[in-house]
Amino acid sequence: MENTVRIKIDGKYYEAVTGKTVLEVARENNIYIPTLCYHPRTGKAGKCRACLIELEGAPNLKESCSLTVKDGMNIKTMTDAIIQVRKMIVELYLSNGDHNCISCERNGHCELQDMAYHLGIERPGFLVESKKFPLDNSSEGIIRDANKCIQCGRCVTACNNNVMHEVLDFGWRSGNMKVICDNDLPMGDSSCVQCGECAQICPVGALIFKTAVGKARWWEAEKKKVICPYCGVGCSIDIYVKDNKYLWSLGTEEDWEKLPNKGMLCVKGRFGLDYLNHPERIKTPLIKRYGKLEEATWDEALSLVVKKLSEIKSRFGSGALGFFASAKVTNEENYAMMRLARGIFGTNNVDHCARLCHASTVAGLAATFGSGAMTNSMQEADKSDVILVTGTNTTWNHPVFGGMIKNAVKRKGVKLIVVDPRDIDLAKCADIHIRQRNGSDVAWLMGMQHIIIKENLHKKEYIDERCEGWDEYLKSLEFYTPSKVEELSGIPAKQLYEAARLFATAGKGAIYFSMGITQSSHGVDNVKAVSNLAMITGNVGFEGTGVNPLRGQSNVQGACDMGCLPNVFSGYQPVTNEDIRKKFADAWGINAEAMDDKIGQTVTTMVNNAGDTIRGLYIMGENPMVSDPNLNHAEEQFKKLDFIVVQDIFLTETAQLADVVLPAAAFAEKTGCYTNTERRVQLSREALKHPEGARHDYEIIAEIARRLGYEDFPATPQALFEEMRILTPSYKGMTYERLEKENGLRWPCPNEDHPGTPILHVGKFTRGKGLLVPLEYRGPAEVPDKDYPIWLTTGRLLEHYHTGSMSRRSLVLDGLTPHGEVEISQKDAQKLKIVQGEKVRVSTRRGTIEINAQVTTRVKEGMIFIPFHFVESAANRLTIDALDPIAKIPEYKVCGAKVEKIIHVSEN
Repeated sequence: MENTVRIKIDGKYYEAVTGKTVLEVARENNIYIPTLCYHPRTGKAGKCRACLIELEGAPNLKESCSLTVKDGMNIKTMTDAIIQVRKMIVELYLSNGDHNCISCERNGHCELQDMAYHLGIERPGFLVESKKFPLDNSSEGIIRDANKCIQCGRCVTACNNNVMHEVLDFGWRSGNMKVICDNDLPMGDSSCVQCGECAQICPVGALIFKTAVGKARWWEAEKKKVICPYCGVGCSIDIYVKDNKYLWSLGTEEDWEKLPNKGMLCVKGRFGLDYLNHPERIKTPLIKRYGKLEEATWDEALSLVVKKLSEIKSRFGSGALGFFASAKVTNEENYAMMRLARGIFGTNNVDHCARLCHASTVAGLAATFGSGAMTNSMQEADKSDVILVTGTNTTWNHPVFGGMIKNAVKRKGVKLIVVDPRDIDLAKCADIHIRQRNGSDVAWLMGMQHIIIKENLHKKEYIDERCEGWDEYLKSLEFYTPSKVEELSGIPAKQLYEAARLFATAGKGAIYFSMGITQSSHGVDNVKAVSNLAMITGNVGFEGTGVNPLRGQSNVQGACDMGCLPNVFSGYQPVTNEDIRKKFADAWGINAEAMDDKIGQTVTTMVNNAGDTIRGLYIMGENPMVSDPNLNHAEEQFKKLDFIVVQDIFLTETAQLADVVLPAAAFAEKTGCYTNTERRVQLSREALKHPEGARHDYEIIAEIARRLGYEDFPATPQALFEEMRILTPSYKGMTYERLEKENGLRWPCPNEDHPGTPILHVGKFTRGKGLLVPLEYRGPAEVPDKDYPIWLTTGRLLEHYHTGSMSRRSLVLDGLTPHGEVEISQKDAQKLKIVQGEKVRVSTRRGTIEINAQVTTRVKEGMIFIPFHFVESAANRLTIDALDPIAKIPEYKVCGAKVEKIIHVSEN
């Protein structure tokens, strides 16, 4: 139990937790003490003096934001002396600046205005001549008005200590002092990434969201809490709505310390949700007639879907149908899709985009640990002593968590090793940055282990007690000498030694990885090599340690959990187990004998087998015509299918190929759960009504089931969740009430008294003993040669997401980055006589695109990087469709390419 003290405030006694400030205790007990410079997420500043109180026995007024409670304190908050001081402070602020409340966008949401109201101040009592600063309207998302700034310093602290972008500071002196971006640049020309943290935390109207101007007064807008639809961090967002339209976003402040994002957002969560209002939302079903999609009624569309899917099943068998679930929809809707595929159509051909990003994680960690998910929590980053980051450009792909890693390194002293061929943001604060050759991850990972064991730095007791497979594993390490690793990876032996020693000796070590090592033709081996490193250093099962895959989409973990994989039901219960099949069959009211008892096809094999063993696809919320590798081949395959139905919110590139398009509801228009990268299941409530004519994904699936004769198919999120949790041991203890009250729960949560599991494998591994795996080195499927001499790798940008169907319909995001660019090194650009911004031709054995050049030091000589969001310069026209033999995940990160200057022949 926490230690408490007893204090008196304004004549009443209160119990207070030791270590808290007077201000915190007052706010916990709804006692009004105004503040301007203090914010719970930026901490005490002691600048504005608005929070002064009287303390019995003290000669002067005290700042409540920095005064720690002590037993017996007698405090007064509203004496005449305090009120007079507060009035003077407010009048000085109002006099020194441009504070026209009537015209200000922060009217009704301004802490200076609130303080003036409480003190009865109608107009300032002083006349102060102050310097007028020009309005900074240069950035895509934020307007800066230094004339409204009260120089509280909140934005500076938040930028430098919370989100860790280190853009804002105070500049100049005396009457010229102001908050500046970088070296006093306009915000739009600075290094600001438009996360909007400064505008959220500003107490006045000095920083406002440009996209919110003129949309609504604060008191007209309704606040609704949702879960962000972008990456796997699972940020909690308070969106503001009016007249069933999305207006703006704030990171959730209530209980912020218990939330995965701690009140912060990235540019996508802040400004990327306006696609909800986009006029291109599909609002009526479409049916392809004579080669053209035309509007149809729901009855026509659903009748055709049921007819065609039933015909394919009848003619070719259940195995001729495939179902693509989605990492963008709720757990309940993914469970419904899985239930439809297995329980009604009788096929295990159900999969989703995890196949393209973390299938190797699931397979690799399941083999070594017994569970294919992140072992620890993001909040533990500052509890580590050393962090190894590889295959993840975290500050772009999981920006809020990237800031947490930077915070741990810069403010808590955590050591950081970054292994990435590109000079990513985290490399700038790393103790060691290793730039390996693309596709050589098994070599350097096993090479580090070779050194650790040779130098006797491994944890022998941990290995003896908790691991197995030591002898064969040890023998396999003999190959990975530092000189051999240097030959294979290009990493100097000296640097490999430094990294190995630091990771093995620093203390608690955590490994964070993502698609840089999973999207590989040997992705499973990469993940097993990561597991090996964690186990031999004793870094699994403790706070601040672990093997932590960072999931790329908001519900890719949840879609896996719900059984949207060809080999498992929900909770990773194998489809090949007769007892498990019977359990689900009994719950669904069907005959277990009719269920498919074989592992189904994956997304990648279904596409490759289109027109052959696969004749029809039902695709929910996925866009493989931008996300699949070797798109020219993929397009040919989709055109071979007898029938495609696509269920989505926009007419995506995949929907354009469909025979039927069903308009669905977006994330903020539905109630349901999402499971983030750390296994935290969070409930998101409906904040908007979906467009008239669209329907919820779960409603569409239930109606298809009903038309097929399954009247009792669950048709609400609550009914689907209840059925799922009863059948899924790891979710069994979760209820909507608990998820809402406790800000989510991390699985496994086996009963309703269980608090959830932040850390896996405590005491022992899920599989019993961790498996140390011997690994033979296998290089990439394709490497550069004389025809295609440069390494191509692909990935994401900070400002965009996946296939761009959402982010490219956002005003700010598309304004920041309206088109794709190929990153090329300065040396390669010089050789090819390419200049910044010039359009170039990039080719591989699979295709050719034209794209603008970004000449940069971020990539090494001999390497290029292309983001895959942009259909007009689609990186996946170039990528290879070589697959990992176990996980069937494509090798997006490595292939040979060539870059050519486009020679324009002038007309005569």
